[in-house]
Amino acid sequence: MNESHECGSFAFTARVLGALFYYPPNTPDVAALADAFVSGEWAEQWPLPAQALEPLVNRFSQQSDESLPEAFQRLFVGPWTLPAPPWGSVWLDRESVLFGDSTLALRQWMRENDIAFESQQNEPEDHFGTLLLLAAWLSENGRHTECEQLLAWHLLPWAGRFLTLFSEHAAHPFYQALGQLAQLTLAQWQNRLLIPVAQKPLYR
Repeated sequence: MNESHECGSFAFTARVLGALFYYPPNTPDVAALADAFVSGEWAEQWPLPAQALEPLVNRFSQQSDESLPEAFQRLFVGPWTLPAPPWGSVWLDRESVLFGDSTLALRQWMRENDIAFESQQNEPEDHFGTLLLLAAWLSENGRHTECEQLLAWHLLPWAGRFLTLFSEHAAHPFYQALGQLAQLTLAQWQNRLLIPVAQKPLYR
């Protein structure tokens, strides 16, 4: 696989996963993505072995009494306690708070690298979906060093724990499959990183 193809595959998977974790599934662009996963059309384009994806293809297509928007609300918005909060500082901060020290460290890194974060609401920058979308953007714009730093320092140290609990408690086949697909995909990314993943204590 040549480098440009590999970068394209990375950006594609990061952007798709980021959108599905960040945006409600009934928004127009994401609804089309969700339909592709339910129908199984996505699997041929995903850069992982077919045997690893086959169980997930079946799970994405399983029916549930809970709608996808209802599941997204429960998993990412509330009002009840989220089973696996998608913000890094919840896992990395001793007090498990939003806008914790790890968020501030991410902000500082972004400032040092001239990376702007724009949000419609007062939201931490370390949302799992946001970081995936940022990684895709960095890759697409040839900023591969910053992309690797983002993954190794600010995402991968906590993403595995988050995705394990997210998959265990998703209680909807689509999001169970999404969490497991993200686990497989991020493991592949980590194997190809040129810099070591930071070892950070986790508090959840």
